Formats: sequence, structure tokens, C-alpha cells
Amino acid sequence: MLITNSVRNHFLSTVFLAAVLVSVPMPAHAASKEMIELQTQVQQLLDMVQRLQSTIDTKFGALQNITQQTADNVTQMTATVNALQTKINAQNEAGGGRLDTVSGQVQSLNDSVDELKSRIAKLDKSIQDMQAQLQNIQTQPAGSAPAGQTGAPVNAPPDGSGAPSGPPPAPAASQAPPLQETFQAGVRDYNAARYPVAAGEFQDVLRYYPLDDLAGSAEFYLGEIAYRQQDYAGAVKNYNAVLEGFSGSPKAPAAQLRKGLALMQMNKKDAGIHELRLLIQRHPQTPEAAQARTKLNGMGVRIVAR
Repeated sequence: MLITNSVRNHFLSTVFLAAVLVSVPMPAHAASKEMIELQTQVQQLLDMVQRLQSTIDTKFGALQNITQQTADNVTQMTATVNALQTKINAQNEAGGGRLDTVSGQVQSLNDSVDELKSRIAKLDKSIQDMQAQLQNIQTQPAGSAPAGQTGAPVNAPPDGSGAPSGPPPAPAASQAPPLQETFQAGVRDYNAARYPVAAGEFQDVLRYYPLDDLAGSAEFYLGEIAYRQQDYAGAVKNYNAVLEGFSGSPKAPAAQLRKGLALMQMNKKDAGIHELRLLIQRHPQTPEAAQARTKLNGMGVRIVAR
């Protein structure tokens, strides 16, 4: 894009110079010679722009092809993850619910795949935006200023003086970290068992983006960290935050399942059974509900209370 802007500015400068030369009286022979030279320069610039357009179109096509291939690979990865989840559920039934930790790791893998899909979609949109900007530059009439650019400086007063009309805006008190990158860093550190680091990253998501959907997932992972560190009371608190503040979150079924298991670890068997039954009632078709049924059957407990 910088090369395109440079060529365009050169082109506009040449056109402007042509207009000046035409308006200045000069001998016919000199004017004719200058015009021929100017026309030659303009034609050269047009040829350069045409070659640049061809190069950019080729590179854009290759980039879009790579993006599509990546999207296809992600789709295949999603199918593989889903098959792995189904296999784990089947093994969980046979093993009496001893694969809860592996299931949690598969859930975090699902999050990573979903994030990869989101990034691919954003990349594709960026490519389309760049193409649209290039087309706007090429179709813009010669001599006109690009959108958003005028001769007057920003904040210039009406009297035309160069001084700004007011003080510059104050910088933000604190810079929020990027949401997606912070959350994904937390997932990576969680999977690598760097729990203190992951907890700090998930807490940043909650601090700076408390209303975003990812805040519910961050709260869930804080519960998972507490569960793995055998802080079951803290885990229940985090799971409750998901269920009460983010009831529509994709992590809500997992939060209810893990809450029930954490309560059982605290020797609160009846409360844990109640949570598992609620999970089956609220989300009957989810993999978490299947794990809850397996857990209750293994305990010899009825799935539906009398």
C-alpha cells in the first residue's frame, strides 16, 4: 500500500505540473515540447501503476488461496477434535468417569480451534478491505485529496492560523491488553500448567473486558486452575460466577459439571448430585451431560430424583 500511495502521489504531482505548464504562456514550440515530455512521463506512470496492479492482484490471489487452505485445515481439525471428544466420552463411560482432566484439555483445544477460525475470518476481511482501498485509490479523480485528508490541519481554528484550537487529548490512564491475545495466552499457559501466569492473564480479561463473552470462559478457566490446585471452594466460586453471570456462555455446561464434581470433592455429595441432575436437565444433549450421567450411574444414583 505504501508503494501504491507513492506512485499515486507522483502521478498527481505530474498531472498538477501539467496543468501549471498549460496555464503559463510560452512559445508554441516550447509548449509542444514540454507537453510531449509530460505525456511521456504520464504514460510511464500509468504503465508503472498497471504493473503494480498486476503484482498486487497476483499476491492477493496467493494470500487468499493460503487463507482458504488454512480454513479447510481448521475445519478438518474441528472434526478431529469432535471425534476425540466423542471417543473420550465413550472411554469415560467405560472407565467410570476417570478422564475428566483429559476432557477439560479437549475443551481448551476446542477454544483454540474456535479462536483460529476467528483469526482466519479477520484476515480474510483485512484482505478484502485492502483490495477495496486499492480500488478506491485507482478510481479516485486526479487532483482530488484522499478521503479524510484536507489542506487544513486537524484541530485548526476557523481563522486559518496553524495553531490548534485546544490542548491535545490526554492519553488513556491505563492501556488495556488486547482481548483475544490475552485470552489465548492464558489458554496456552493453562495447558502448559503455568497456572499463576495463566490466572493473571484470565484476570486481565475479567478486569478490562468484564462484559465480553470471553470473560465467562476466563472465569471458567480460573475455576479449572483452582480445581487442579485442589482449591475446591475457590473453584466452586468461579463456576458459580460463570453460571450466574454468563448463563449463556458455551462454558456453562462444563462449569455446572465441574461444580458438581468439586462439591463431591468437598464431601458435599448431595449438593454435587443436585448439580449434575440440573446439568442433565438444562443441557441434556451436551457431552457434559453425558459425563454427568456416567458419573451418577457409576455412583448407583438415579439420574432423575424421585
